[in-house]
Amino acid sequence: MGEIPEKQVGEAGSHKQHISSTAGLPDQVGNVARRTMEELAEDIVASQGKSKFSLGPLEKVYVFWLAGMSCDGCTVSVSGATEPALEDLLTGSIPGIPLVVLHHYVLQLEAGDHYMRTLELAEQGKLDGPYVITYEGSIPDENLTLGGEPFAGEGSFPLFAPSEERRRISTAEWIKRLAPGAAATIAIGTCATWGGIPAAYGNVTGSMSVMDWLGKDYRSALGLPVINIPGCAPVGDNFTDAVQAILLFLQGLGPLPEFDELGRPAWQFGDTVHRKCGRAGYYEEGTFATEYGDKECLVEVGCWGPVVQCNITEKGAISHMGGCMNAGGPCIGCTMPGFPDKFAPFYKAPPGSTISSNASRLMGAIVRPLRRISQRERNREIRWHDTVPSGWAMEQGDTSITHKILEFFYERMQFLGSNRPGRDLHEEKYPTGYRSLPKQLYGENYQVLPEEREKKAKHR
Repeated sequence: MGEIPEKQVGEAGSHKQHISSTAGLPDQVGNVARRTMEELAEDIVASQGKSKFSLGPLEKVYVFWLAGMSCDGCTVSVSGATEPALEDLLTGSIPGIPLVVLHHYVLQLEAGDHYMRTLELAEQGKLDGPYVITYEGSIPDENLTLGGEPFAGEGSFPLFAPSEERRRISTAEWIKRLAPGAAATIAIGTCATWGGIPAAYGNVTGSMSVMDWLGKDYRSALGLPVINIPGCAPVGDNFTDAVQAILLFLQGLGPLPEFDELGRPAWQFGDTVHRKCGRAGYYEEGTFATEYGDKECLVEVGCWGPVVQCNITEKGAISHMGGCMNAGGPCIGCTMPGFPDKFAPFYKAPPGSTISSNASRLMGAIVRPLRRISQRERNREIRWHDTVPSGWAMEQGDTSITHKILEFFYERMQFLGSNRPGRDLHEEKYPTGYRSLPKQLYGENYQVLPEEREKKAKHR
């Protein structure tokens, strides 16, 4: 097969900078551009006038995106990420971040053996930079297949050989080959993190998660267990944000990212859906949706938000927009290890919600009326003692005796141990004894509506 030509690029001083090209390999269809992803990435950086890729020890990081039992939803989500955008990672636009060279079966310039060659170099330790594995989809049990054809394959070995001499390589085998030498292994999406739908009860593929496949003792070349970013599909920003945080740490430009006991980024999955949900206030007041699309809390139409760790109500699906509960859909627990079996059936309220929602109803029956009184009063200017001068809602003018009594005691508690607004204290008054013009003209109780002053003047 011969040695692969190498060419020196960049002005990186003593940093070793080699680019592998497949131009000298047998001319099979698959690299019609006669370029590699590495060459493209470095050309992009050079077009920005940069002579050095980053501010730290790492100048380039390869990312190999592999897929098992997948619907490609994770790829779609990450492609739509905005904070940071995938394009920012791939073009060296983020200060301090090394150049990210992505090898993805959809986005790749090369195809076929030309594409697989870089994976082979990674296994042989011949790349000019560290590499990260990103795995999408669950890993099937390839022992269950017939005729040696894998459920999920990527390429054949040996490269550039006649078809009868070649054996298809499963992505499960690739991750076994590459994981020991990887700087990090990232499982993206619930299928890769926990097994997901392909690993549900009754499946015929024996699918499992990356963590299950590599085992609890797995550590990357940098000593990291599998990093898990769940979701079906995941929030794209969660992936790019985690990659950015890890790279900044490796560059010595950021703190050590915190991961929880399941390898999830703690800053993304530390809270439940419910805590950041815009409908959580309805739960507290004991009001619940009865149909999809209702504005109230969705617990009783099947939402598992109070126990599910996810940040989609805070992050949204794309650009802080959308997301299940934000769009009126109940949470079905797709980020959790127990998904989907432990959250089925999706259309029924979780059994645990019976006690908590009824308790909320009982408390809400008391809280809601009291809050309405407080809200009603605080929707009034300090001049609106009896009437509201609005033609839009004249019925809001008068206040009931009950309202006035409750507000009297409410104000006493509100200002208990505090001073009311105004200039009532001696030290707040003008030293000269000056009285403002409204007080001079209308007296101490001057903050009333003009029509009320007229009524009082007529009665004098």
